[in-house]
Amino acid sequence: MTSKETAPLAPPPGTSAVVVLADGTRFYGRGIGATGQAIGEICFNTSMTGYQEILTDPSYAGQIITFTFPHIGNVGTNPEDIETTGPAARGLVLAADITDPANYRATAHLDAWLKNRNLIGIAGVDTRRLTRRIRDLGAPNGVVAHEPSGKFDFARIEREAKAWPGLEGMDLAKDVSCLQAYDWEETRWQFGKGYGRLTDPRFHVVALDFGIKRNILRSLASAGCRVTVLPATATAEDVMRRNPDGIFLSNGPGDPAATGEYAVPTITKLMDSGLPMFGICLGHQMAALALGAKTRKMDRGHRGANHPVKDLQTGKVEITSQNHGFVVIPETLPKDAEVTHVSLFDGSNEGFRLKNRPVFCVQYHPEASPGPQDSHYLFQRFVALMEERKKQAA
Repeated sequence: MTSKETAPLAPPPGTSAVVVLADGTRFYGRGIGATGQAIGEICFNTSMTGYQEILTDPSYAGQIITFTFPHIGNVGTNPEDIETTGPAARGLVLAADITDPANYRATAHLDAWLKNRNLIGIAGVDTRRLTRRIRDLGAPNGVVAHEPSGKFDFARIEREAKAWPGLEGMDLAKDVSCLQAYDWEETRWQFGKGYGRLTDPRFHVVALDFGIKRNILRSLASAGCRVTVLPATATAEDVMRRNPDGIFLSNGPGDPAATGEYAVPTITKLMDSGLPMFGICLGHQMAALALGAKTRKMDRGHRGANHPVKDLQTGKVEITSQNHGFVVIPETLPKDAEVTHVSLFDGSNEGFRLKNRPVFCVQYHPEASPGPQDSHYLFQRFVALMEERKKQAA
C-alpha cells in the first residue's frame, strides 16, 4: 500500500504505519513490532536470510533497513543469532507480513522479538519501488511510524525527516562501543554443538570496539586468539600495556572521518608499533585515514550477502557479506599501501595492505553472519602475520 510521490493521498483503510521520506514521499502499510516512530537513513539489504543478525549489527546504528527479500520471519528468532545486545538498527521495512517461524531453532516470533527490542517496523510496502528510489537517488533520510489508530501528524513527521542531519559527519561508534574492557573466548557455532570455547589460545589480540560484531570475535577465537576488547576511545597506551600479539580494528557505524577525530591518532601510533594489524569495515576506513587517505559517502552503499569481490593477490573471487555507506578513495592511499581487493559490482576499494608494515584491512565482512564463508581465510592471514612476528622475535 503506497501513495503517489506527489500530492500524497490520504492513507488507505487499514493503514497503521507509514514511511515518510525527507522529500515528502509516503509509503503506507501495516505496523509491526513496537509502536512509535524512528528516524534515520533508509537503506536496503539484499540478503535472503540472516535478518536477526542484520538488525543487531551495530554498523546499522542510525539506519532503517528495507529488506528486499519478501519472506522475513520464516526462521523465527533465537537468543544465539545476535551480533550485539545494545543499540543497532532503528527500524525495518518489509514487503509482506512477517512469516510465521518454521525452524527448529526458533524460540520466538519475529514480531514479539521486535517488540521486546523496541524496534519499529512496517509491512505491506512496495519495497521494489522504495529500493529503486534509493538506487536512483541515493539513500534518503526518513521516518518510520507505527500508530495502531492510523492517525498521523504528517506535517510534523515530514519536518522531522527533513531536519535530521544524516550520517555524514556523525560519530556513532561511541553509541555502540563497549564501556569497559572485557575478554572474549567463545568460538564459532557448529551444528549439533552450538558455540564452543577457546581452551588453548596461541595469540593475544586487542580489539578496538567501534561497534564490533560478535561473530568477528568468535572468528578470532576460532583462529586461536584470546581477545581483549577495548572501548572506541581507548588510547595506544591502553592497548600496548595489554602486551598484545596483534591489533584488530572493528566494524562500526557512522562517518569514519568523525570517529577518526579521536581514533586516528591512536591507530597511527599502533601502526608505528610494528604489531600486526587487521581492520574490517569502519576499521578499514579509519586505517586508511591514519595513512593520510580520504573517505567519501556512497550514494547507495553496499548491503547484502551476495557481493563479489576479487582478491588481487590470489586472483580468486569471493562472494562476500557487506554493510557500509562510506568507502576509501584508493587514489588517496600512500605509495606504501597496495590495493588488495576490489568490488566487482562498482570497482570500489575493498581492501589494502601496507608493503612495509604488517597491516591489512578489508571493507567487507569476512566473518559472514549472515552470509557466505568464502573470506574466513583472512583470519588465518592475520594469524600468519602474528606467527611470523613471533619467529622474528625469537
